[in-house]
Amino acid sequence: MRSAVIVFPGSNCDRDLAVAIEQVTGRAPAMVWHRESELPDGTDFIALPGGFSYGDYLRSGAMAARSPIMRAVSDAASRGVPVLGICNGFQVLTETGLLPGALMRNAGLNFVCRPVGLKVENSQSLFTSQYDAGENIIIPVAHHDGNFQADASTLDRLEGEGRVAFRYTEQVNGSSRNIAGILNDAGNVLGMMPHPERALEPAHGNTDGRRLFEGLLETVAA
Repeated sequence: MRSAVIVFPGSNCDRDLAVAIEQVTGRAPAMVWHRESELPDGTDFIALPGGFSYGDYLRSGAMAARSPIMRAVSDAASRGVPVLGICNGFQVLTETGLLPGALMRNAGLNFVCRPVGLKVENSQSLFTSQYDAGENIIIPVAHHDGNFQADASTLDRLEGEGRVAFRYTEQVNGSSRNIAGILNDAGNVLGMMPHPERALEPAHGNTDGRRLFEGLLETVAA
């Protein structure tokens, strides 16, 4: 699988994500700087890492969404290339319009950094095929602006179309309906606040995040 990790000024989880991808796929991803206008030829998978792109000035992810490379990412997504946005990457995906809703300041205005419980709501996507529907897993979070909000009709549509991928099993940040991760209507774009790359090997405390990358590899390589 030929993958690319998009790097913005302020990204701080790009190397962790690259290590996770290489461990699972056996191939190091291309590290693509935000000022580039094209992705490497033959890119099969694109990942947007966590961090604080542009220092979270204006709104989290808002400035990164206007980077030249995001036009190429949007074009690739429209062709069906899988795109994963984690934490700040999720914020960037909403700011580009690739996913609906917005990530607001956490309820309580505190930075949340700890393992949290998630329920797998959709096990039929490119990203979640190695999980069982209804399965409870543990994945760490680390964010200040992870409070997912959308209007009621958008939330109903996400629920009705099976586009809620993960839901918190506990109150974490005030997100509407405890939503932790959502898919686009085509199912090839996933945004999630928890960090699966931080639950990849036993030294991390658990390996619940590894199956996300394994399922993606299996689907893309098929």
